[in-house]
Amino acid sequence: MNEEQVIEAFGALSNQTRLQVLRKLVEAGPAGMLAGDVAEAVGASPSRMSFHLSTLQAAGIVTSERQSRQMIYRVNFQAIGEVMQFLLQDCCKGNATVQSCCGP
Repeated sequence: MNEEQVIEAFGALSNQTRLQVLRKLVEAGPAGMLAGDVAEAVGASPSRMSFHLSTLQAAGIVTSERQSRQMIYRVNFQAIGEVMQFLLQDCCKGNATVQSCCGP
């Protein structure tokens, strides 16, 4: 993941509702969630949820799949991992304090 992609991911996550959406989708795991269920879970209107999900999808940290007339959204765990890896390796330069709090 390059710097521009990481900036886009952070931009997408720099909103309270979108961060809540990410948390709900992480909890849902590989099964994902229907857009309406995500909206209900975070207390957002369907039109606002569409905007938030589109923003997360454009940043590459959420994927969608159409099933009949519904959209299922899932976290792109690989992309989230790449953002974390970028922070730990590129930004923190292997700082031992950061490494000890965030894993091996």
